[in-house]
Amino acid sequence: MSRRIAPHLPPWLAHTLSAQRGPVPWSAVTRGALSAGPLLLVAVRTGLTSLGVLAAVAAMLAGINDRPGSRRVSVKRIGVPALGGALGLVIGTYTGQGTGSVVLTVVLTAVGLVAGGMSAVGPVASAVGTQLLVGAAIGAGMPLPEPGWERALAYLAGAGWLLVLRLVLPTPGSLAGDFRFDGERAAVAGVYEAVAELLDAVGGPDAISRRAALTAALDHAQDALAGPRLRRYASSSTERRLHAQYAAALPLAEAATALAWAEEPIAERASEGPRRLAAAVRGNTHTGPLPAPSRSAPALRALDDALLHAAEVFDQGRGGDLHTRPRSAGDRLRAAFGSAGREYGLRVALCFGASSAVAQALHQSQWYGQHEHWYWLPVTAVFLVKPDLGPLASRVLNRAAGTVLGALLFAGLAAVLPHPEGLIALVALSGALIPVATRHFAAQTAVATVLILALVMVGGEPQASAGRIGETLLACAIVLIVGHLPMPGQRGGGVRARLAAASEAAHAYLTHVLDEADAPRIGTSGTPSDHRATRWTLRREAYRTLAEARSAISLSAHELPALARHTEGADEVADLLERLVDTTTACAVHLDDTGRIGPRHEERLAAVLTELARRGERVGLRPPPRTPLAG
Repeated sequence: MSRRIAPHLPPWLAHTLSAQRGPVPWSAVTRGALSAGPLLLVAVRTGLTSLGVLAAVAAMLAGINDRPGSRRVSVKRIGVPALGGALGLVIGTYTGQGTGSVVLTVVLTAVGLVAGGMSAVGPVASAVGTQLLVGAAIGAGMPLPEPGWERALAYLAGAGWLLVLRLVLPTPGSLAGDFRFDGERAAVAGVYEAVAELLDAVGGPDAISRRAALTAALDHAQDALAGPRLRRYASSSTERRLHAQYAAALPLAEAATALAWAEEPIAERASEGPRRLAAAVRGNTHTGPLPAPSRSAPALRALDDALLHAAEVFDQGRGGDLHTRPRSAGDRLRAAFGSAGREYGLRVALCFGASSAVAQALHQSQWYGQHEHWYWLPVTAVFLVKPDLGPLASRVLNRAAGTVLGALLFAGLAAVLPHPEGLIALVALSGALIPVATRHFAAQTAVATVLILALVMVGGEPQASAGRIGETLLACAIVLIVGHLPMPGQRGGGVRARLAAASEAAHAYLTHVLDEADAPRIGTSGTPSDHRATRWTLRREAYRTLAEARSAISLSAHELPALARHTEGADEVADLLERLVDTTTACAVHLDDTGRIGPRHEERLAAVLTELARRGERVGLRPPPRTPLAG
């Protein structure tokens, strides 16, 4: 009997075909249905159709940024990029009206350089750069009767409407206590559930992936609680209680990581306590009695102590430190002007500038026929050149497939739907589908294509499906060519920059734990609680930067071989850094219990430091600081 063997797909193709999974985000679907479509309907009824089109475009882009999390974080995640889009509209409108094609192309190229470098700072900055470029292309390539400042206000109104929906509408099923904090409550509960799952996996093959999932849960909760605020500290009792519950999870996570590092199976009841804590967070209730685990080892004693501390905190809820290390303006500038920012900025500038120049040339040669707008080509290039959306080959294939599917689907629907009522309904339906379609770039592209084509047709432009397909394929070719051009400096700058940040954070964490071990001997000042709070902050920074490096390495590994080879070996260094941080955590837990670092811990620390120094040089990572354990 023969067994069917599944074909082994190359990484770049496997990534193209993969999609995220999860439950349907019904709250985001509802907000999407109430955003672009109703805005367009009001604009059409009041005779402000062109401004309604811009507002609906802004609502669509805001819907793409409408991800799970707290309401406070959504202000930054949705509102700040919208400001970038409004600024881009002003730049594109006034530059396009007052200059010729050559000057306009130079200005747009410069904007691409700035936006690309900005995107290396972080996810929100990357979204700002994207909307800045999209706004500049639309402002220059979509001739509208309104001046630039009116366009910018309409754009802000569209994004602001979806933000208002995000802040005001409650999440179904999350009305326990103050519904304003349902996102924070779900995020903190997810941390305790991740701790329980890691404890269940101790001693098994899934321990490493469960520890990574715990890091992701902690990052998500930290972001949810640390969003922008008018006051420095939490102002309500509900929020202070959530802060305290998050802080109480940190020693639990530390103990669970130490148990996973030891690779010794533990009793099943060890995970019952964190699960009861998770249920208490979700239901906004008291914990009740918690089962005590065995206290036969330092890490188990730490787990028991952390559970007792959590039970006390849950009853009092007096607030807690989020243990974050805020980034200064200098840190952001160094990221923007560093190797990753320079490489990405130059590539974005070339793609955006070249696509703008080609679009204007085709427009002036009447290739567009009756279509007056030439923004589609540079806007497509913006999304294609963004590494946030996946490897280059995956982005190109999915964008092309999604545009073809969306354009053909719209051509069929436009032929039968009444105008403009049917098209407005199509915009509302597409807005509702955006939160679900973001799980796969091709699906997102198809939905966005239908939405945009419906918008411009409502605005008075003829049906343009064929032209959009041709422009998309042309943008794919431009981005593929520019993406493989040799650039000044070493390729893979983004991966190396994140790997260097992870290495620095890991060694800062290790140094602090070693200093804690030597503190009684050298007379270091400070209370044990101060040292522990600093340690948790450094630990969070180490795991967060390591997760960011892992993400960048994974994207690079799924590029075409010509690009992927520039970061070969980076995953091995990330594995060593992960082992270093895990071992440091185990050392810290053992130190709290016995007052010293055990021989087994010292031996494994020395081994991983030596191996890290050897392999790090192969990927251009600076040698780590020398420590007594590495010598």
